[in-house]
Amino acid sequence: MSMKKFLTCFTFLLICAAGAIAQGKQAEEADDAFNKGFFYNAIELYKKAYTTEKKASDKALLIFKVAQAYRALGDAENAEVWYEKANKAQYPDPITYYYIGEALKEQGKYAEAIAAYNKYKEKNPGDMRADASLASCQQAQAWKDAPSRYKVDPEVLLNSQQYDFSAAFSDKSNSDVVFASSRSAATGTETDGIVGESFTDLFSSSRDKLGKWSEPVRLPPVINTPAHEGSATFNSKRNIMYFTRCPHEKKKAFGCDIWMSKTVGANYSEPVMLPLKPQQAKGDSATVTIGHPTLSKEDDMLIFSSNMAGGQGGKDLWKVKLDNNGMPTGPVSNLGNEINTPKDEMFPFLRNNGDLYFSSNGISGMGSMDIYRAEKTGEGTWSHVENMKYPINSAGDDFSIVFDGDEERGFFTSNRPGGKGEDDIWRFYVPDMVFALQGVVKDKVTGEPLPDAKVEVVGTDGSNFSTLADANGGFSFEEDGKDRYIKENTSYTVRASKNQYLVVNDQITTVGLTESTTFVKEYLLQPVAPDKAIALPEVLFDLGSAALRPEGKDSLQTLYQTLVDNPTIVIELAAHTDSRGSDKSNMTLSQNRAQSCVNYLISRGIDPARMVAKGYGESRLRITDAEIAKMATNEEKEAAHQKNRRVEFTVKSFDYVPKANEQGQPESN
Repeated sequence: MSMKKFLTCFTFLLICAAGAIAQGKQAEEADDAFNKGFFYNAIELYKKAYTTEKKASDKALLIFKVAQAYRALGDAENAEVWYEKANKAQYPDPITYYYIGEALKEQGKYAEAIAAYNKYKEKNPGDMRADASLASCQQAQAWKDAPSRYKVDPEVLLNSQQYDFSAAFSDKSNSDVVFASSRSAATGTETDGIVGESFTDLFSSSRDKLGKWSEPVRLPPVINTPAHEGSATFNSKRNIMYFTRCPHEKKKAFGCDIWMSKTVGANYSEPVMLPLKPQQAKGDSATVTIGHPTLSKEDDMLIFSSNMAGGQGGKDLWKVKLDNNGMPTGPVSNLGNEINTPKDEMFPFLRNNGDLYFSSNGISGMGSMDIYRAEKTGEGTWSHVENMKYPINSAGDDFSIVFDGDEERGFFTSNRPGGKGEDDIWRFYVPDMVFALQGVVKDKVTGEPLPDAKVEVVGTDGSNFSTLADANGGFSFEEDGKDRYIKENTSYTVRASKNQYLVVNDQITTVGLTESTTFVKEYLLQPVAPDKAIALPEVLFDLGSAALRPEGKDSLQTLYQTLVDNPTIVIELAAHTDSRGSDKSNMTLSQNRAQSCVNYLISRGIDPARMVAKGYGESRLRITDAEIAKMATNEEKEAAHQKNRRVEFTVKSFDYVPKANEQGQPESN
């Protein structure tokens, strides 16, 4: 994981030098630097020791230790290279393949990482970590393929080529920030042995009304010292700053502490260290480190990260109550195994709604350090931890998220590609979803556009608007001044109409949509001409019967809906038979069938005054007997007879005046 996270503002000890080399002063110095967490120095010393080492197995071990130091620094690319070198040098432990997989995963090379994990499983089948890592790679790729609604961008004006991290809002309007940086303007002039960078200081910047950030300015010397300062937070009044400070002495490692300073404008009071560390034996001060403060909305609770004893392992999140002066009161308590893991939980942030955000490398995620959200479940308790997924998280290190009040926006830190270098501050936000409705209205028979057709829209939010189609039959509802016609989480009824045409009704909805959408519609209006019959779906009757079959009722749904959508029309409903059977019986049968259809529509709530039943028997054949006689097969002949057996309707007038509250009824089951 990225150096800074682990140390630049939070020095930590990684006591895991893989085996000791008895001979060689340089190797011993390298191990000492490594064990104290000075990984940058350790790498240089291991490389020097390698040049003088004669024994092949010890040379392989030195290469492995270089890889370990790069891994501790969060330099996945170099770690991969040096673990590969260790393999070529016959380093005996197959753990190298597992770490190669980890390094590939941290570079977002999920498919290659899976191959490395599989190779490790072959050589060490008993280690279940490989299975968990394989599953996490597959999950990470799935999250990347289906990103959340958040958008992320580097905050270019705040970033440098060095480490920039942990932005905190420092004024009530959340237009000013304080963040940590190792840029050349930092106070410390020495090189940090952990990462080979300048020590970090706290810087401030202000955003103008156009959103442009001012040139970052280092906070005054009362805050910034030659050692590390980092990861700050402010109380709700923005007049108290809590921050992390890590003392420094050449070739020595010290634990960090949280300090508090009161602010008046751009001035800061002499900071006071919070007494959070447990009592310990003299000389143990380097073993406990504390940092990364965040406050509850009420300023009565502090949450921080520490490796103090009594936790779940590694660095854990802890809480302590604060008195009215902002100082700790009462015991420090661990957040428990709902939040903490045997590895590291750091960079907590308490949102206004009480939810806890933090970073961890102890939960299977997308890379090294991922950002997680935990739901507030009680007073000082959180659970239901969930990964923030892509694009908030990436294959790299992602940490130190802060939200801008109640808004779905803010900042986080990442070393992913796309920044200026090392760790950078990124902004995140949820873009407004933009919806629109556009389309064209055409004549259903000719396919020609219908200029001046009316398109009316009514929303479930009470909105209603309309327009007339242009010369090409086109219409569009997009921007409504500074607003939009079509809104989020709203359903709309759309009605397209024109004189001498049947209307078309439609529905669209934005409920449940997670991406901007333009609804594109083509409305085909049925022309209504005198004595021009309009075909219906096939209405089925049993042979020689006028009783509607269930399927016949389904077929009449189209006509029912037409009568509901066009409440002023009066129709003639016509039934026709084929030519088989006597003229008289066919006329009687068709009349009875037409009346059955009308009766069914009456049962659905349509006024009988709007419908006339008419049976035409075989008097209006579509295909004559002579034409049928010429057909080659019985199948063709039967199909022709079927076309003659039909139900149609004709609009006779638009003069019907609907009665109060008149409307059709839904089909009863």
